[in-house]
Amino acid sequence: MTNPGQPAALSEPSDPELWDGLILCATCGVEQAAAHPEGLPAVCTICADDRQWIPAGGQRWTTVGELRDAGAGLEVAELEPDLWALRVRAGVGIGQHAKVVVTPAGNLMVDVPTYIDAAAVQHVRGLGPLAGIIASHPHMYGVQSAWSEALAGPEGPVPVYVSEPDVGWLARRPVAVHVWSGSLSPLAGLPGVSASQPGGHFPGSVVVHWPGRDGAGVLLAGDTVGVARDRRWATFMRSFPNYLPLSGAVAERIAAHLDRYRYERLYDNFSGVLGVPGGGASRVVRRSASRHADWAEGRMDHLT
Repeated sequence: MTNPGQPAALSEPSDPELWDGLILCATCGVEQAAAHPEGLPAVCTICADDRQWIPAGGQRWTTVGELRDAGAGLEVAELEPDLWALRVRAGVGIGQHAKVVVTPAGNLMVDVPTYIDAAAVQHVRGLGPLAGIIASHPHMYGVQSAWSEALAGPEGPVPVYVSEPDVGWLARRPVAVHVWSGSLSPLAGLPGVSASQPGGHFPGSVVVHWPGRDGAGVLLAGDTVGVARDRRWATFMRSFPNYLPLSGAVAERIAAHLDRYRYERLYDNFSGVLGVPGGGASRVVRRSASRHADWAEGRMDHLT
């Protein structure tokens, strides 16, 4: 294990990788169903959407093997007791940090790395058996099928939970996919870990609530709630890279949805965290939604 906050760079294995031929988008890093380049679409549908982008040089595809040869790997860092971040080094994707929640009922991967190799699998397995995989939204699907199969247990591949409103974005359908709506307890026998779909960034955007080892409550928010650089505030966006905000009404709807949870800390999709030290993340989200609505609905126009 690493010290809190200190990433551990994993060494690359010398043997050929099982996943070398897996094709993924070179921008978002989402796995593709096609086994050969001629079976790929003209553009990645996720990147062609207004929340993402097609690079100026055009669509490009890559493989896990190409990324490995270019030096890609996985870094693992402890965010707090029983919560780990998985960060892809020298790979593809939009800089997201997947998470692993460690629990007595098995572990839950929340959002998925855009890379996989034997060393990475060994390290994640070392955190304990993986009982479920859940992406907060389609940008975070990563190579979820490969992770599900690589960490399979006696009952088969790890269940991959996909929001029903967003299932159409799957470019490769995992063998063990479970489509769900509303709310979900992804770890059998541990009702304290729960997921729900406040929507916003995507119609099926997911948050995961976990009590935390200290019982104070932790919310893994993906891109549903973004942490501002001034960490006294949060934001609510349809597109972060394209600067497209959600409406005030949707921001307030999301905050009201999250009121069902008790949470003192919130982690977004990247390195943003609210409530450390001192707690109070839920209060930050509520007042941020009100501020967002005031600006989006014109009540602050006198300052412009």
